[in-house]
Amino acid sequence: MPTLHWIGKEKVVSHHQDVPYKILNHTYGFTEKGEQKTETKSGNKIIKGDNLLALKALLPEYEGKIKCIYIDPPYNTGKESWVYNDNVNHPKIKKWLGEVVGKDGEDLTRHDKWLCMMYPRLKLLHKLLAEDGVIFVSIDENEVHNLRLMLNDIFGSNNFIEQLVWNKRVPKNDKGIGNIHEYVLLYSKENLKSHRFTQLKEGLDSVFDLVSKHKRKKTKILEVKSDLQKLFKKNGYDRGITLYNNLDANYDLFGKINLSWPNGQTNGPRFDIFHPITKKPCNVPDRGWRWKKETFDSYLDYDNVEKLADGSYKCGKIWFAKDENTQPSSIKYLYEVKDFLLRSIISLKSSGSIDLEAIFEKGKFDYPKPVNLLELLLNSFDDKDALILDSFAGSGTTAHAVLNLNKADEGSRKFILIEMEDYAEEVTSERIKRVINGYGKDKKEVEGTGGAFDFYELGKPIFKDNENLNEEVGEDKIRNYIYYTETKQPLTRQQSKEGKYLLDNYQDTGYYFYYEKDSLTTLDNNSLGIISELQEQYIIYADICLLDEAYMLNKNIIFKKIPRDIKRF
Repeated sequence: MPTLHWIGKEKVVSHHQDVPYKILNHTYGFTEKGEQKTETKSGNKIIKGDNLLALKALLPEYEGKIKCIYIDPPYNTGKESWVYNDNVNHPKIKKWLGEVVGKDGEDLTRHDKWLCMMYPRLKLLHKLLAEDGVIFVSIDENEVHNLRLMLNDIFGSNNFIEQLVWNKRVPKNDKGIGNIHEYVLLYSKENLKSHRFTQLKEGLDSVFDLVSKHKRKKTKILEVKSDLQKLFKKNGYDRGITLYNNLDANYDLFGKINLSWPNGQTNGPRFDIFHPITKKPCNVPDRGWRWKKETFDSYLDYDNVEKLADGSYKCGKIWFAKDENTQPSSIKYLYEVKDFLLRSIISLKSSGSIDLEAIFEKGKFDYPKPVNLLELLLNSFDDKDALILDSFAGSGTTAHAVLNLNKADEGSRKFILIEMEDYAEEVTSERIKRVINGYGKDKKEVEGTGGAFDFYELGKPIFKDNENLNEEVGEDKIRNYIYYTETKQPLTRQQSKEGKYLLDNYQDTGYYFYYEKDSLTTLDNNSLGIISELQEQYIIYADICLLDEAYMLNKNIIFKKIPRDIKRF
């Protein structure tokens, strides 16, 4: 199995463990009514700050809980003029490399630098991803080969699903050839066989919209069929749509599926199927039926026969012609087969700039991903409640797609965006505000999706450089951090007067943080009264312990010294 090596690798493979843990400071919440000081509790977050630090800050609440990750990292093209500087010579990256890689960083090629930047971020993303989660990574030819080897190393080559090709239809003419594609690498966290990815048939919305309008007007069925044929011809839909050109009395589109035996070298069963009106046996296919009689009978319903507009009949899920001289067919509704397996080649025009110009003036952000590409990817797996993370958020296309999907299918997907650039507020956040409330002329051209989010910025670290606790972050943040390091669970219990030092109980263990900001705490016989709820075992953080080891062993008490024994992760 090929492995990936580069200058500086040994300095960054474990760097995610050394990244300092910083708290997230809530700046404001946003709902359809506007900004508010309090948190919306919507579950949607936009975080401004270095994504390496922000990913670490997410661990206490989200480790192993993100269902889908989409990232559009720098492609490392060498261009310097983009708003999102697509180059590893970005001042913040250079500063980070100098601190982490050291003098070796002076000899790194731009590919080495890019790998050094990406590796610890992907390691943290792997920790955040749920066991049944998936990750999509956009990239082009500059780094796709390195990225795939790096993802194999972190996620495992067995969890590679596909290297999707996005046909953008709009060529770049910078190499004497019309390059019209990029890539999206798709990996799972675990259990590859459980994943199935689908996409809606192209043109489905237009077809359903046309039929829905006619249904409201109660247009005659044959007129609807005529309009459908015109739509099919105009848009050149493939057979996956055009086969479904029949309508029942409820205006549901269906196709007639041939029931003849499919194998030209063998024969199927032969038996009589009786026409629901003439009561005579229908013609049997030359090589027999596709189904056994028991299957046929399960689809027939002679007690509920519907005469269709063209004079044919619907009998359960079987279609019959006007008389017995035509072979019957099975009925398959378009809504039953509205999707198919996601194709490895995705043909969607690169319309991200057009999407954004509808919200902002031209030139606000260069080369954003199109919303419909993200909608396709995020809708390809069946989870309307998915938590979706984008740590290279850019202009916020991922959140835009999430809100659109929720509006379309009444889902409750949540998004977390991370963006370190200054435009995190004026572009990323502002875009989502406008998507929620509507945009265009008088906010009416594109109706708002509704929704809410909270905006955060990276705050202070939990630990100072001298390894002491940074009390400026506040006791609540410290308590949350310690409980997570012990249990890998978020601390949801509220601090009470009766149990001032109790964090919470988990798996028969009581966790206590015996802490006072302005004085040392001592765990002795007199202070054991802090234990407020009976458990099989107790883990107690304090400054000093005077209890005898044998006594603690007998009482199932484990002492941990503040700050020495507080775990760094």
